[in-house]
Amino acid sequence: MVSLIGLGSVVAHEMRPEAIYQQLLPSVVTLQVEDQAGAHYVGTGFLALSNTVAVTAWHVVADARKVTARFADNEVVDVLGVVDKDEKNDLALIRLAGHGHPQVALNLTNAPVGSRAYVIGAPKGYEFSIADGLISQMRKLDGINQYQVSCPVSGGNSGGPLVNGRGEVIGVTSWSKTDAQNVNFATPSSCLASLDPSLPPKPWGDSGEFGAIGVRAEDGAKPVSTADCAVPINGLPGLQQALKGAAGEEVTVILVRDGQTETFTFIAPAEPLAEPPSDKASGDIATAAEPAASDQLLGEE
Repeated sequence: MVSLIGLGSVVAHEMRPEAIYQQLLPSVVTLQVEDQAGAHYVGTGFLALSNTVAVTAWHVVADARKVTARFADNEVVDVLGVVDKDEKNDLALIRLAGHGHPQVALNLTNAPVGSRAYVIGAPKGYEFSIADGLISQMRKLDGINQYQVSCPVSGGNSGGPLVNGRGEVIGVTSWSKTDAQNVNFATPSSCLASLDPSLPPKPWGDSGEFGAIGVRAEDGAKPVSTADCAVPINGLPGLQQALKGAAGEEVTVILVRDGQTETFTFIAPAEPLAEPPSDKASGDIATAAEPAASDQLLGEE
């Protein structure tokens, strides 16, 4: 184990949002995740604890068989595997191949309720986005201390840094309430003290323990799952493949739209769902991870 005390420099005064963004940006990565079923997702991570280690949420990589990391300067490096993890607190350390980017400054003390906070990530696949809000409360949920924040959070933000007004990372974005506005949660940075960045990475697909994805769904909470953490790039083809493999079995599909949840239970057909029209398929699917030129600000899963 390593001590986190003293990591990062102490900044005396509140910084302007643009200064915070420029300070953190070189240390943030967009994670392109391919899961065991072949579906692709986008999550977020940030460099900390070691020059070759990134922090992310465990559920981002829990079912991964291949992961790459892209920096804001477009450098892409391979992620070699999981170094250590804390499933209870939804944290993971992952090992990156060589690069020349700096670590973030960590702050392990609890941020005061009402203080300004920022999240950086890839909401709906729109990489390296920053949003602000407040520390709404420090809560204990299922025996776990978590920041409740009002910063807007969407799929793709998971694993990204929660940052205070001095540019220090105070938490790791984790999950959201489905039936509320801007009720989101992050794991405090102090929880990283239980993880060991010096361990050798465990390669993807080299452990039977991967794939056990945690769920936190009490009191209307949004489950912590691969689908929540990230934006599916090939969502419809992935669904088609899953239905094909479950032909003749009873399946349940949960549709979340505009904050409302609908559940459909049916017998999976022998024939997969029809492919979308070819003139729209590429554009509709690509917007999840790569915004179309005509739509640079908004995107949907």
